[in-house]
Amino acid sequence: MDLSVAVPLYNEEESLVPLYNAIKEGVEGLGLEYEIIFVDDGSRDRTFEIARDLASKDKALKVVKFRRNYGQTPAMSAGIDIAKGDVIVTMDGDLQNDPRDIPNFLEKMAEGYDIVVGWRHKRQDKLVTRKIPSKIANWLIGKVTGVPIKDNGCSLKAYRRAIIQSVPLYSEMHRFIPAMTSLSGARIAEIKVRHHARQFGESKYGLSRIYKVLIDLMTIKAIVSFGARPMYWFALLAVLPGLIGIACLVYGFAAVFAGNPLPISIAGSGVLFAALSFTLLLTGALCELIYRTGDIDLVRLAQLGTETR
Repeated sequence: MDLSVAVPLYNEEESLVPLYNAIKEGVEGLGLEYEIIFVDDGSRDRTFEIARDLASKDKALKVVKFRRNYGQTPAMSAGIDIAKGDVIVTMDGDLQNDPRDIPNFLEKMAEGYDIVVGWRHKRQDKLVTRKIPSKIANWLIGKVTGVPIKDNGCSLKAYRRAIIQSVPLYSEMHRFIPAMTSLSGARIAEIKVRHHARQFGESKYGLSRIYKVLIDLMTIKAIVSFGARPMYWFALLAVLPGLIGIACLVYGFAAVFAGNPLPISIAGSGVLFAALSFTLLLTGALCELIYRTGDIDLVRLAQLGTETR
């Protein structure tokens, strides 16, 4: 199969039929074998019923239903996991992304890129609650990960299936996919896309998601930094507690040799800090062993990126 379009949905009953028609219009003229995957993320309205009715009339449409709301990234991941197309396009289900941009993504992919990211250069969202936090987040993500993308939050992206299905996704990780795949040497491009104001329903995004993004950003930074040299970084983390532990123990022994009572609290702290340092070193050695034997997803992803060149 040539193309899969995966769309997570949550309470989008009013948008669903226009979205389906727009996707069909955007892909049918391409002359490709395609499928559309709708993932209902535990909607409380008639989203699933409408999607199921559409699927009963169209064999190219597949519908997945979650029993409860898990979030955008798990829903997107479910669609990606079952996709069979060589190229997978993801997008939001609120009609703000435009399926007419899909041919532009495929043209860019044909140039040899592994991931093409959409950039909402004329974003139709609220300034304070959406645009400003997004600009700050994109700048911060670029600085931390070293992958400068103008619009990490845009769900309209295209991926080679061999690459994206090897990337572990959870929490709000979908916005960090370019950074994750950069570990495999994936070629990443960014193109301008249309963006429309929401027509139906209410936005599922807000300032409350910021803390999740920050936590995930720290996770990604750890993965990107520790991935290739885990022993080095854990040894670096072990230096400070190791020095504190040695200093405390030396002070305790010096007090005993001087004929004074053993300072239990200081000596005990020294033992704890030394144990922490030793534990960090052992953890680094274990991570190094796992990395070298290729038993983690990042290593498989890197090998896959080499094989698909």
